[in-house]
Amino acid sequence: MLAAGKLDAERGGVFFSLLFIAFVALLCVIVYAARYPLMRLAAQSWIVEDPLERADAILVLGNDNFYGDRASRATELFRQGLAPVVVASGKRLRPGADVASLVEHDLIERGVPKESIVRYAHDAENTREEAEGLLKIVTARNWKSVIVVTSNYHTRRARYIFEKVFGKSCAVRVASAHDAGFDPERWWEKRSSVKEFAREIGGMPVAMWELRGKGN
Repeated sequence: MLAAGKLDAERGGVFFSLLFIAFVALLCVIVYAARYPLMRLAAQSWIVEDPLERADAILVLGNDNFYGDRASRATELFRQGLAPVVVASGKRLRPGADVASLVEHDLIERGVPKESIVRYAHDAENTREEAEGLLKIVTARNWKSVIVVTSNYHTRRARYIFEKVFGKSCAVRVASAHDAGFDPERWWEKRSSVKEFAREIGGMPVAMWELRGKGN
């Protein structure tokens, strides 16, 4: 009787072990099959586009891509009459040369009048420092609302940073610019896109730590 009971227990243990293995295997198959939809969802949920209203200025963040996609989106918004001024922001490269000038050139080439552009060359090392510098311009000109234009993959972190830095002094809306180098439908297929997305995901907790207590 004891031997028979032990054998039944062993059989039961084997059965549940096999059942568990089968469950894990099925779960792996489901995750593998759903990996592309999940990765698309991850990218799409990271991209934000605020409802846009007329503002005092459009702020084009630096590090625009080769195609000038941020400048293109800013020009589109300017032509729609959403703001009378566009700020071309960009890092200083060396004396007499800066990314802001390149952004300004792209804006003019696309149809924004030179007199409607404010060039802001800076030495910021990250988006937070860029936002802090832009806040000085916004405060000096008494602007109460702005539209921040940046690349699609950068929108969520940028919105968090600008809302924290600007606080209640100026309303912030974020406009997403299509980026030729980052396709949210297939971003995992390009090494550069994977790096950009990973940088954004990793940068969010850093921004939250650096800006803790601000904007409240």
